Amino acid sequence: MKDIAVWSFRFAPPFAQGLLRDLRVRWALREAGLAYETRLIGAEERTMAPHRQRHPFGMIPVFEADGRQLIESGAIVYAIARESQALMPEDEAGRDRTLAWMFVALNTLDVPIQALFDIDVLSREEPWAPPARPHAVSNVERRLGELAEALGDRDYLLGRFTAADIMMATVLRFIRHTDLATSIPSLAAYLQRCEAREAFRQALDEQLAEYAVNAPAAA
Repeated sequence: MKDIAVWSFRFAPPFAQGLLRDLRVRWALREAGLAYETRLIGAEERTMAPHRQRHPFGMIPVFEADGRQLIESGAIVYAIARESQALMPEDEAGRDRTLAWMFVALNTLDVPIQALFDIDVLSREEPWAPPARPHAVSNVERRLGELAEALGDRDYLLGRFTAADIMMATVLRFIRHTDLATSIPSLAAYLQRCEAREAFRQALDEQLAEYAVNAPAAA
C-alpha cells in the first residue's frame, strides 16, 4: 500500500475522544509499519457533498490507498491486515480465524456494548434510559463472561496479536465508563495488554493531539 490517507473529524466532544473508529485504523497502520497522513474535516461537513461522495452515510473513517477509497473500519482494518503478517497469520486457517474474531468483535460484542453506551452516554437524559439499563447491562455481562471464557489464559484472541485484537480492544473501550470489563481479571489484563502496545499509544496520542489543536474556543 502507498499514498495512504485516513479521513477523520477535526474535533470530537470529550466523551467521544479516544473512541472514534478512525483510531483502530491508525492503530492497524502503525502495527503494520505503514506511513499515512490524516485528513480532517469538521462535523458540519458530514452532510456536505464532498464528504458524501467519500462516504455515502457521512461517517468516518474513510481510507484511501493506491488511489482507491474504502469505508467501514472493520473492512479497512481487514484490508490492512491482509497486507501485513504483523496483523494476520499467513496460513489460511489463521487468516480465517482472525476474520471470524473480527466479526465477533463487531457483532457479538459491539451490538450490546453500543446499546449500553447509548443508554449511559448518548441518551442518559431520556426517560426510557434508566428502565432499559438493567437489561442492557445483563446482555453485556453475559457476552463479557463468554469472551473471558473463550480467551482463557491466552494473551490475545488467537494466542498472538492480530487485527482481531484491534477490533475487540476498541469495542471494549466503549464501556470504559463502567467496570464491567475491568472487573473480570482476564479481560482487564487483556485490555491493558492491548492498550500498552506502542502502536496503540502512538495512534491514540496522535488522535488526541489533533483534537487539542482543533478544540473550539471557550465561550
